[in-house]
Amino acid sequence: MKHIHFPKDFIWGTASSSYQTEGAYNRDGKGASIWDTFCQKSGVIADSSDGTLACCYYDNYEEDIRFMANAGIRAYRFSVSWPRIFPNGDDPAVNPLGLAFYDRVVDCCIRYGIQPHITLFHWDLPQSLSDRDGWLSAHTIEAFVRYAAVICEHFSDRVTYFSTINEPQIISKMGYYDGLHAPGYRLSMLETLDILHALAKAHALAVPAMRRAAKKPVKIGFSSTGNLCYPCSENEADICAARTMTFANTKENILFCHHIFCDAVINGLAPDFEALAPEITADLKSDDTLNFVTQHLKNVWNDCSELNPPLDFLGLNIYNGHKAGADGFTKRYAGFPKTALKWPVTPEVMNWGTRFLYERYHLPIFITENGLSCNDHIFLDGKVHDAERIDFLTRYLLQLSESIKEGTPVMGYFHWSFTDNFEWHSGYDERFGLVYIDYPTQKRIPKDSYYWYQNLIADSAE
Repeated sequence: MKHIHFPKDFIWGTASSSYQTEGAYNRDGKGASIWDTFCQKSGVIADSSDGTLACCYYDNYEEDIRFMANAGIRAYRFSVSWPRIFPNGDDPAVNPLGLAFYDRVVDCCIRYGIQPHITLFHWDLPQSLSDRDGWLSAHTIEAFVRYAAVICEHFSDRVTYFSTINEPQIISKMGYYDGLHAPGYRLSMLETLDILHALAKAHALAVPAMRRAAKKPVKIGFSSTGNLCYPCSENEADICAARTMTFANTKENILFCHHIFCDAVINGLAPDFEALAPEITADLKSDDTLNFVTQHLKNVWNDCSELNPPLDFLGLNIYNGHKAGADGFTKRYAGFPKTALKWPVTPEVMNWGTRFLYERYHLPIFITENGLSCNDHIFLDGKVHDAERIDFLTRYLLQLSESIKEGTPVMGYFHWSFTDNFEWHSGYDERFGLVYIDYPTQKRIPKDSYYWYQNLIADSAE
């Protein structure tokens, strides 16, 4: 194995989310989420599956955490299901059985020497709130702030790291514009940016509420994703071009970029409306004018200077990017390396993407997701051999180590994901895990990459 150098105190972790793993969709008082509802629609999930059982993590969490500990993993990022705590999102009282489940998870992590990192919202909005205008309602924002404060107060005696929202870009784009994720809406780009602003406001109001509620000092951030570029050479002109193209406003990346959300909630800056408005106007299926669009954006996003409470870290979910330079994007050649999900393999983005984002936002970084889907299966020897994943992770982590050498304060890495799971609109067809789930039996089988990660962690501690 090619040796990868990381700081001695680097945090090696792994990640999951509630709907993708837990199952137990209606047990112990849990309410319905938009994903419970969405998955019942015909044709929206590739294999017509849902998260009713998922990985049966609700019953098997201790087995999974034990596997983590045996691998030497020392941090586990998981999400809390909002409707498991407040079945309708805004109930007068918490569901004690829901809190008790996450108490068991947190306590189990601590017992095995694993640091729990809690994400408050990984896409499973309570259906009851969605039925009442969802994120476009101030009531949903208020309900989220209350939920965030309750979770922080309850767990802050044992948990230090909290993330408010996972991938607001995907929530808005995939759920409200493309319609491929719950709740399956196909709004205009203008309306979708209203959703993104609501998520920014929910985050901004939740952060101080969480700090007030915490029993001891906590560290708060969120996880961002979006377009990233890396230079086609070390030439300064190409580096500058890649940086500029990472933060450009184009129709293709308006809803899938880091900067619209991060500029607001970290730097307190409004989007570049003059650059955005023509593209957004062209997307509208109405007679609304450019002036109307520009004014609407300014009216909605006029509070950005109030959306940036101090944060402790920035989570980055990085999977791939674009090679670019002074002459524009570099076209990928025929047969360019891709994952099973047909995502391009571009390890250089872990180096340059983290550097560009740190230059802009000046926050310590966690890689909160990185990994790939492979066509994993059980071989005749009863094992799961995933050399492709090992090669992918080696390439990406080598590039991440280069970023750290250049001064980027990357504090830790969370592999996505620990086990195979329900991969949203792709169902169970895509496998991202270090541990294979045999879904008919729910048997866990550590893949070769699990043992590779175990060795990596052990070597980095020497």
